[in-house]
Amino acid sequence: MTNLLWPGDQRAGALMTDRALLQSMVAVESAWLDALAGAGLVPVAKPDTALHHLVDGRDCDMLADAAEDGGNPVIGLVTLLRQRATPTVAPWIHRGLTSQDVVDTALMLALHDVVKHLESQLAEQISVLCALAVKHRATPMVARTLTQHGAPSTFGAKVAGWLDGVADAYQRLTALDIPAQFGGAVGNCSATVELAALTGQADPVTAATHVTRSAATSLGLSYRRPWHTTRGPVTAAANALVGCSDCWGRIAADVLTLSRPEIAELSEPSSGARGESSSMPHKRNPVLSVLIRRAAIAGPPMAATLHTAAALANDERPDGSWHAEWDTLRTLGRRTVIAGSQCTELLAGLEVDTANMARNLGATDVLGEQRAIAALVDQSPSPTYLGAVDQLIDDSVRCAQRLLDDKARNGRV
Repeated sequence: MTNLLWPGDQRAGALMTDRALLQSMVAVESAWLDALAGAGLVPVAKPDTALHHLVDGRDCDMLADAAEDGGNPVIGLVTLLRQRATPTVAPWIHRGLTSQDVVDTALMLALHDVVKHLESQLAEQISVLCALAVKHRATPMVARTLTQHGAPSTFGAKVAGWLDGVADAYQRLTALDIPAQFGGAVGNCSATVELAALTGQADPVTAATHVTRSAATSLGLSYRRPWHTTRGPVTAAANALVGCSDCWGRIAADVLTLSRPEIAELSEPSSGARGESSSMPHKRNPVLSVLIRRAAIAGPPMAATLHTAAALANDERPDGSWHAEWDTLRTLGRRTVIAGSQCTELLAGLEVDTANMARNLGATDVLGEQRAIAALVDQSPSPTYLGAVDQLIDDSVRCAQRLLDDKARNGRV
């Protein structure tokens, strides 16, 4: 997948591409057929439920063109699967499912891969930021408020603020529930229950529930009652993704400010021709931070689209608002991965000019607050405020490391 107008798109690789989503849709159909066979609801042997060999990436263009006729790509996909499957399997493909089940579950399956990728990125960033905060806990610099010099601080304290944001994003992402969607035509599983009843199941409702749970588990997704018009899983994912780009955008904003030549406290890692200007050969632009900030600006409107779609989800299947989610979520997912990769690279190679930090701090009087407080008790200003800074850094590092330790104990990192 290429995108000339979103530099860095290649960093997201195959995540949520057309081919990946097609594979996910086939995986959903296969998992569902396998669950039906396992419950004895269809006369299909389990080895015959694997459908992945029937479709490949070369079918994407044809299915994309055909999708306009039905409003989604699943109708054409089911036709294709039934044409290519054996006569004993073909009639049972997609029975009990509806197009929304397949699209929603395929998107969740693809999102699951995105989340795993982001968890790894955030964990790496937390480790780098913990080390950077400790290393610069006593590196003096001026803290700025409303663009102006405020009071003395340390670069370690600034990094601890970055760390808190990244740790918050990590916590939200790892807590995200990613469910399958199996509701049938109108979200009440009626077709699966009917199939269970007609095949002699003693408790058709329990049998149908078992099928949905089994299919979700085999895909590595959580089980949830049908959510055709209750779009919490989508908006929760959007919130978690935007939370990532929010924290990275905040880091990029600081780097962009502090890398200005007149400040020169930070600079991006050097890499070949990166940062070159087409007309000004003396420049080295902070491109990584620019592109991270771009994602932080573009992400919230996409999340707003997903929230609006959720609010307008009507009847038992929305007419347009559901359709607006698909590419919005895909684009938001890919762009978050791209920004995460760029931020990981930025932090790993961030250059800190401690001499310029000290110079900028010494060039201005920023002890006004300390003098005002000291005057109240008829004393001279004291540098003991650095003790509070140390405590903040220690607390941030300890909390962030505990997150990683807890995740490691749970076997997810």
